[in-house]
Amino acid sequence: MRAIIPVAGVGSRLRPHTYTAPKVLLNVAGKPIIGHIMDKIIENGFDEATIVIGYFGDRIKEYILKNYPIKVDFVEQEERLGLGHAIYLSRHTFSRSPILIILGDTVFDVDLKKMMDSRDTVLGVKEVEDPRRFGVAEVSNGYITRLVEKPEHPKSNLAVVGLYYIQRPHNLVDALREMVKSNYRTKGEFQLTDALQMMIDRGEKMTTFPVEGWYDCGKPETLLSTNHILLDSMPTPTTPAGVVAQPPVYISPKASVVNSVLGPYATVADDAVIENSIIRNSIINEGARITNALLEDSIVGSNAHVTGSFKRINIGDSSELEFY
Repeated sequence: MRAIIPVAGVGSRLRPHTYTAPKVLLNVAGKPIIGHIMDKIIENGFDEATIVIGYFGDRIKEYILKNYPIKVDFVEQEERLGLGHAIYLSRHTFSRSPILIILGDTVFDVDLKKMMDSRDTVLGVKEVEDPRRFGVAEVSNGYITRLVEKPEHPKSNLAVVGLYYIQRPHNLVDALREMVKSNYRTKGEFQLTDALQMMIDRGEKMTTFPVEGWYDCGKPETLLSTNHILLDSMPTPTTPAGVVAQPPVYISPKASVVNSVLGPYATVADDAVIENSIIRNSIINEGARITNALLEDSIVGSNAHVTGSFKRINIGDSSELEFY
């Protein structure tokens, strides 16, 4: 089975981190975002993958080839013309057998095998309070009748979350080819949603599958939230001597932590160095160095250095003092 994973985006909402690294290589709960995705598809029996790369594509390719033994084809999307365009560029890598399209900036906790039991094309969905920010599925009698990308006046609260099990991918390719040939775009891009709607209009049966475990990694606050959720399901790691860990935390065996308090909800990646610090609800990426600091709700990039200071005070009764 083959999974298609588009990861060509710039990740502008995660700047400054994505000025120097692709979004999917940012660490969350001990591994890069794309590492969680690869582990999930392999766990569910996939032995082939197509990864659509662009921004810092060489680094993504290096990480995948170093860590995953399955067959992987890399397709470069030189112009970012939308998700539909990314899938269209990868069409030569898949056959008429079903494929799974899984977006590369989201971590899922879902039973993919159960999702793929259907004989029809299946889209993962989740009920949301504000559907205007998403592609939305309208359903009647168990089947999707209409897909709308970021509607101003949504008629459904079922957000399409970025999991697409395509039972007959040749029908998708036909729709995408027609869109590209006619230059049919929505908001300046070739939308996968539009191609799927074209398939529905031509008689393709599509159903939905509820996805509760859908964790966005597209912004700093959602990356930290996903880190929080994933750490809750992980075992407590071995704590180095002289370190207090308030679980849940992740501390890489390759990290060096001395005389510090970590957690709750702290992730410390490979080769990070932490000395005399208190860190909670934060992600410390590979090779970062933290000294004499108190960090909360923070993301520290790879090889970044943060140095704080401790204060000595002599303050009288009924006083107030704030440090900035």
